[in-house]
Amino acid sequence: MLVPPLCWSCGGVARRGDPLCGRCRRLLRRLGPEPIVLSGVWVWAPVAYAGPARELVRALKFRSATAVADAMAAQIAANAPATLLGAAVASAVGVGAADTPSRPVIVPVPLHSRRLRRRGYNQAALIADALGRRTGLQVADCLRRAGSAATQVGRDRRERRLGPAGSIKLREAAPERVLFVDDVATTGATLAACAAVLRAAGSIEVAALVFARTIGR
Repeated sequence: MLVPPLCWSCGGVARRGDPLCGRCRRLLRRLGPEPIVLSGVWVWAPVAYAGPARELVRALKFRSATAVADAMAAQIAANAPATLLGAAVASAVGVGAADTPSRPVIVPVPLHSRRLRRRGYNQAALIADALGRRTGLQVADCLRRAGSAATQVGRDRRERRLGPAGSIKLREAAPERVLFVDDVATTGATLAACAAVLRAAGSIEVAALVFARTIGR
């Protein structure tokens, strides 16, 4: 109780409830308001995968800092383009359902069951649940990963573009409009593999919201 909260990036003192100190927050590289296309999927992220943002992703994924997921979701919810979250925003301010398209459903990028057992949680699902609470959007954990449990970490760009290790499977009905959620996007190959499965099952609109995106993608 006497130890002050510390910054996950530099180890300095942070405000309670904030995973970064003021200096590291200012070092975040903010990205533009427009989504980009990665491997055929529209993707948007509030920050670049560099510096303090990279350290937050690592803290969530490898250091059991699960509370960081809510801070990531807050960044996404506060800054995501209306083209992706417009239906949720319209509902929140009282626009009638007849005036908006069907609301998108948040789908977390799946983690292989072997890695899920080892880690104890899927970081994408934690961010997705937090984003669902902040936007009022439904969350559907409708995908699973089968086959190889190899991680994308350590694979070069060519290998990543070939797609994720293993395969993506559908385990329940595909939503009509999908918003994938993940911690970070690099080549977009994993998102593309997930999108292909849902499109084949009937999804007509697919996009992705991630906390950070690799610079230059």
